[in-house]
Amino acid sequence: KLKKISRLFGVIYIFMEAKVNPLTREGISEEAKWDLNGLYLKESLWQEDIKKLEKDLAGYESFKGTLASSAENIKSCLEFDVSISRAIEKLYTYAHLRNDEDKTHSQNQSNFEKIVRLHTLAAQASSYISSELMAISEDRMHQFLKDKQLDYYKLHLERILRYRKHTLSEKEEKILASSAEIARAARDAFEMLDNADLKLGTINDENGSEIAITQGNFQSIMQNQDRRVRKEAFETFYSAYSDHQYTYASLLASNIKKDIFYAREKNYASVREKSMFSENIPIEVYDNLIETVHDNLAPLHKYFFLRKNILKLDQIHIYDTSVPLVKDIQWHLGYDDSVTKIIDSLQLLGSDYTEPLRKGLVDNRWVDRYESKGKRSGAYSSGCYDSNPFILMNYREDNINSMYTLAHEAGHSMHSFLSRKAQPYLYADYTIFVAEVASTFNEVLLTKYLLLQDISKSMKIYLICREIDNLRGTLYRQTMFAEFEHLVYTTAESDQPMTLDTFKDIYRKLLEKYFGEDTILDECLSLECFRIPHFYFSFYVYKYATGISAAYALADMVSEGGTTELNDYLNFLKGGGSKYPIDLLKGAGVNMTSPEPVHTALKKFSALVNQLEALTS
Repeated sequence: KLKKISRLFGVIYIFMEAKVNPLTREGISEEAKWDLNGLYLKESLWQEDIKKLEKDLAGYESFKGTLASSAENIKSCLEFDVSISRAIEKLYTYAHLRNDEDKTHSQNQSNFEKIVRLHTLAAQASSYISSELMAISEDRMHQFLKDKQLDYYKLHLERILRYRKHTLSEKEEKILASSAEIARAARDAFEMLDNADLKLGTINDENGSEIAITQGNFQSIMQNQDRRVRKEAFETFYSAYSDHQYTYASLLASNIKKDIFYAREKNYASVREKSMFSENIPIEVYDNLIETVHDNLAPLHKYFFLRKNILKLDQIHIYDTSVPLVKDIQWHLGYDDSVTKIIDSLQLLGSDYTEPLRKGLVDNRWVDRYESKGKRSGAYSSGCYDSNPFILMNYREDNINSMYTLAHEAGHSMHSFLSRKAQPYLYADYTIFVAEVASTFNEVLLTKYLLLQDISKSMKIYLICREIDNLRGTLYRQTMFAEFEHLVYTTAESDQPMTLDTFKDIYRKLLEKYFGEDTILDECLSLECFRIPHFYFSFYVYKYATGISAAYALADMVSEGGTTELNDYLNFLKGGGSKYPIDLLKGAGVNMTSPEPVHTALKKFSALVNQLEALTS
């Protein structure tokens, strides 16, 4: 079974700020771009490797029909499979990074499609492996697993064998594997529409200058102190989605139908069960999250009420929920200065953590720093076992979110860096469930560090409000998204039509529940569900909420504890995929099968709201 290729760990809840008129890539200095030479010195070498891999795929045939005969044959087959997987990851990493530099670059698009197609061919060629392993009787497989030749692969095999009842015949598995490329159609269309074709319009700023709204600068505009600017930007932004709402609804519905098809064909009760089975996450983790958040909506509603009073508004709209509550904070911090503050905030993790990170962010050019024409919006950390971590940013000096996003993605990157150093290839990749822990942990420590500095009362209010908004955006908001996913998939799985109105009605009711009676919900906000890219990666978003809950618990343990707590956390980072994520977190001291970590994070939110109330009374 092929390992999953490189994952992108992005920030859903923040669209990174962007320049009004982004530079061309040629106008950005080399030191501000990521250095991909460690992957391939030039594209021609990448082309050579992809041709070689195309030929190597024929090697799968030599193992077909042999796996039941001996442990040695299983080992040889898995060794070959892993070598192919590793080669694909390297090729894929280079191609997707180049493609994200400029989504309009035709050669980069072509190369990316080549490796995606090759990945599909490899999945087809290797599809018999799981079926053959499943066909081996449990007693015989038990004997094989005792063979020392398979010691390294034992955990890998046990994870494969968990899928016995979800594995089809060899022919059926090959057909499903062959469909992977066309299954991406809705997601690919959404990404091209949202990142390349969608025109979000223009507005005049507070000085009368025309601003082109982009996915990158929208959140920055929502922080503008001029309410007219915020309101016009909000309405103009969503009018673009209104113009394409039927297309967006059709794409999302198609993606949901695709997920349901695969879940049913693989004998899962639901798409949610299928999504959580791969990481061995109990369903109650999902349900506990939603239930615990429902029980703690009052502090969130209180926060919106406070915002309305502090801003002296008769009514509070969604476009009023991001503007800073203090007006005299001027933020201007260059990239290098942000790195310095981030490294200083992480000193308690020790030099084995901070020194490689500092070198990576500055000297070794892990980061593609600034927005440029055609570049992918947002932020993520990526890479493969045979490369450095890489971070895509759209860094902006005039907004503090850029520093926090860099700290966030640095957490992902160091998690990958440490796990790849400590674990062999097969067990180096951590799962998505724990992916957001290290990133959010870094953000928590950054806030702790900044609040300890000699700062004004206004800056303290600003930082407390930002931490509130981080919890709001990650814990409350992502739980709302998770509830939306559960409701729409449940509706679709009961064979109800997934129309534009269905999506909007479900989302509207959730907005009313989460925002409460005091917040005015403009009609266009029901379209927000169509602009969330992670809805094309089913049942992903709840992991942001569980991740921030675990991160807050671990940050408190490490900050207030000693060597034991620090080592437990670092060992969690080094654990990679050597255990299931629930067990990795338990080893670090956090039990996510209990609602307690979520409840603790929500108590933190409530305390921060009370602190804000006291500071602004």
